[in-house]
Amino acid sequence: MKIFKYVLVIGLFYCSWLSSANAEVINVEVGSHAVIVTTTEAVVTVEAHSADSFSVHYRFDDAPTLPSFALARPQQTLALEVEEQPTYWLIRQGDDAVQVDKATARLAFYHNGQRKTAEEEVFFTPAQRGFRFALSANEQLYGGGQRVLGMDRRGHRFPLYNRAHYGYTTESKQMYYGLSAVLSNAQYAILFDNSAKGEMDIGATQADTLTFSAEAGRMAYTVVLGDSLRTISEQIANVTGKQPLPPRWSLGNFASRFGYKTQAQTLGTAQKYVDLGIPLDAIVIDLYWFGPDIKGHMGNLDWYRPNFPQPEQMIQTLQEQGVDTILITEPFILTTSNQWDSAVAADALAVNAAGEPETFDFYFGNTGLVDVFDTNASAWFLDFYTTLNNQGVTGWWGDLGEPEVHPSSALHRFDGQLYGADALHNVYGHQWAKILYEHQRTLTPERRPFVMMRSGFLGSQRYGMIPWTGDVSRSWGGLQPQVELMLQMSVLGLSYIHSDLGGFAGGDEFEPELYLRWLEFGAFTPVFRPHAQDNIPPEPVFHENSVIRAARDIIRQRYALMPYHYSLAMENSLYGTPLARPLSFIDSTAFTNATSYLWGDALLVTPITKPGVSDVGITIPEGVWFSYWDQTRYQGGQRHTLPAPLGEMPVLVKAGSFVPHVEPGQHLKNYTSQRLGLSYYADPSVTSAEYVLYEDDGKTPDSLGKGQYQSIVMTAAQTQHVLALQWHVLGGYDGAPAHRNIDLTVYGLTQKPQEVLIANRTLPNSAWRWDSQQQRLDIPMHLLQEQSVTIIW
Repeated sequence: MKIFKYVLVIGLFYCSWLSSANAEVINVEVGSHAVIVTTTEAVVTVEAHSADSFSVHYRFDDAPTLPSFALARPQQTLALEVEEQPTYWLIRQGDDAVQVDKATARLAFYHNGQRKTAEEEVFFTPAQRGFRFALSANEQLYGGGQRVLGMDRRGHRFPLYNRAHYGYTTESKQMYYGLSAVLSNAQYAILFDNSAKGEMDIGATQADTLTFSAEAGRMAYTVVLGDSLRTISEQIANVTGKQPLPPRWSLGNFASRFGYKTQAQTLGTAQKYVDLGIPLDAIVIDLYWFGPDIKGHMGNLDWYRPNFPQPEQMIQTLQEQGVDTILITEPFILTTSNQWDSAVAADALAVNAAGEPETFDFYFGNTGLVDVFDTNASAWFLDFYTTLNNQGVTGWWGDLGEPEVHPSSALHRFDGQLYGADALHNVYGHQWAKILYEHQRTLTPERRPFVMMRSGFLGSQRYGMIPWTGDVSRSWGGLQPQVELMLQMSVLGLSYIHSDLGGFAGGDEFEPELYLRWLEFGAFTPVFRPHAQDNIPPEPVFHENSVIRAARDIIRQRYALMPYHYSLAMENSLYGTPLARPLSFIDSTAFTNATSYLWGDALLVTPITKPGVSDVGITIPEGVWFSYWDQTRYQGGQRHTLPAPLGEMPVLVKAGSFVPHVEPGQHLKNYTSQRLGLSYYADPSVTSAEYVLYEDDGKTPDSLGKGQYQSIVMTAAQTQHVLALQWHVLGGYDGAPAHRNIDLTVYGLTQKPQEVLIANRTLPNSAWRWDSQQQRLDIPMHLLQEQSVTIIW
């Protein structure tokens, strides 16, 4: 066994009590891209990594410190200006500033001259370290990531330690994926860049104080400032790293369960989708691919050939049907697995104080844990992914990555040091995603990685992580918190958060209404993946005909809107804007709303989360909105009762919106926008509007960085009797349509047009169609690089 000679850094042995309560500023040193503030207690580095953010790092001694996990690398650093005043130093960057009080060394943060937040205390003791910030009286805050506590997290105190919560419903203080950050309606965010076991107290113990504390780890945070919650959310993604574009197929329908037990069952399931005409783009194979039953086989990391005799042929057959294969893997190597001896020989496992593999019992057996922080251990682990990749696997599902069991006594090797498990616990899944993503980019540089994982940290999205909300109860109580969970993660950078559609855990009988309501919701979320324990099939194809028909309609509707969904994905990668957005992005009074959300800028979605509902009351934001289903017009700023028949939860379209759509296919591998449906929702209250539809080939890595994409800019201008629409196609990519046939539909006109012009040429009346009952105008047209339509009435 290898003898370890590293310094043990667990964060429990610092010798002195330190607090900024009595600190004074000794010196301020101005570098080209950083300001170093030396106080009587610490050395504080202030940097700007984006136009509206400041990153702050405290060093109290010379002990080794962990690097930043939250911030994107390589880190951009912007120049800072410093000026001295009689009682404070001012560090400026654009419209933002940090004020450093000379007498206390406390930092306060300003945007456009307004104080947004300020330190109350910085503490650093042998057992605990962290920060306290002042809260104003009426302040509301998102934060903490996955919790079921209500949208305003103020008044709550909860652990920061990623942990499974099996079968959760309407309340949970601790779940699979916590985020050590808050986003305030006072228009700032604080990201605590510490990976250790800790706690966040948002005005629970002291009403006007936000406290972050941890047992070990990095003493650092980033403050993000801005003029709106939307711009701050975008800046959070910018400073922590924007999500690379996933493959377009990942926005399609998945077949998934716990789990497919044989090759024949896997192929038969995919075939049923084809036979029933239900679109399918991926199949997810759970843990039976490496063993005949649940326990005793985790860590085999190879096919169980008696049940999967020809996996390469199976994967090839699926590919020919347009179906990608996603495999589950876990970081646990059981002592009973085929790879135990190999893992021990390769020093691939976390160790104990004696330098031996740390073993422990959990549900699946006696196990060790892959040390994903160690370069050599990671190389051993990634060799198995290489083999599976070469067999045709195109997607990875990393499960149990909190890790689900992670003894405090376990030690990890990282940058030449040994760190205790509690110091790194919250970034285990983050590091696993990093090594897997980077390995896949090297292994198959022509293909976008797909990395779905249950746990991570701030910034995990930059490694392509697609997280989900864990083992939710298969019940109405399980469905009810899903909007809250999605929004709380999305605003802090994790935009591909989604749920096991239909619910995962438990359930004695199949409830068609619950199942279909969950699918309705899923159609307007980033990933559409029904998944559950297989005592009740999660796939629609194994249910009665009425369920199959309803599910098929929902799934086909998702595929029909794929131009809109995929454009949101590209917008997220370009600007950091989340796909699902809280109503507070457009209405400051809606900060706590977790019943409705924005899907992009155009659509307002209200899932039905209770049984027996046929209509629902909704307070609609200001403006004019139309029903997506029947184009009924609603005046915003008031409450309306909307119909909600099964299969059609309320979805509203904001007036002034363009909504693109296509004819749905069996899968997305042959997706094209050469024939594009396009609806515009007109209203006299909207005199001008703009929408950008983003498109690329759906598969080229870094298509955005390479400029291999198109922006189709659409504008509208409406006066009393004229509606003028224009299109401009910018950019290009290999395989882009040379021209597009557009089926344009305009809703909201109150009378039949007198004249319709394309490119300033009057069309004969036979070239367009007016439906007076629906107030709908249909105009076929062609789009090359530019086009215009003018409607006069």
